[in-house]
Amino acid sequence: MKRVTVYCSSSTSLEPKFFNAATKLGEAMAKRGLELVYGGGGIGLMGEVARSLKKNGGRIHGIITKRLLALEQGFDGCDELMVVDTMSERKKLMAQHGEAFIALPGGLGTFEEFFEVLVQRQVGEHCKPIGLVNLGGYYDPLINLIDHGIEHRFIKPAVHGLLQVHEDPELLLDGVLQAVPFEIDPDRFLPMGKG
Repeated sequence: MKRVTVYCSSSTSLEPKFFNAATKLGEAMAKRGLELVYGGGGIGLMGEVARSLKKNGGRIHGIITKRLLALEQGFDGCDELMVVDTMSERKKLMAQHGEAFIALPGGLGTFEEFFEVLVQRQVGEHCKPIGLVNLGGYYDPLINLIDHGIEHRFIKPAVHGLLQVHEDPELLLDGVLQAVPFEIDPDRFLPMGKG
C-alpha cells in the first residue's frame, strides 16, 4: 500500500486533542512511507495532517474544488494539488487515488465521504480498508447509528467487519495496513441478502 486517503475537518476552532491526533497520523504515515491523499486544505485538521506528514518527509496529493480553494486555504506544500469544479469530482478522485481510507474527526463533509466509501465497500465496488479515528468517543454516535440500523434490520451486522475503529491514530493506521482484503458475500453484507 502506498497511498491513504484521509477525511477530516477544516475547522480551526477545535480542541487541541484533535489537532494532536492529526499530527500523530501525519507522522505515522510519513514513517511508513505512505502518501497522503486528502482534500487539499491548509487549515483545520486537514492542514495539520498535511503539515505533519510533509515535515516528516511524506508526499501529499491534495484535491480541492475551485470554490473551497480560498475558503480552506489550499495547502501550498502539496506535491500535487488538483483543483476541480465540484464536490462530487473531488470525492470521486479522492476515493480513486487512495488505497485505504481513514476518517479523523470531522463534520458533515467527513460523514458524507466516510459513508460513501463504506457503502461502496458494502456493495463490493472496492476492497479497500476503512478506518475511524474514534478519539475520545467522537464517532460513538455514528457507530451507535449503525447499530440502530442493525437492530431494526436495515443493516447487516457483518458491516462492522468492514471497519477498523481505534482511538489512537497510529494503532488505527497499523490496523488498516494489516487488513486483509476480501470479497463481499451479498447474503452477509447486503440488506436484501438471505442471512
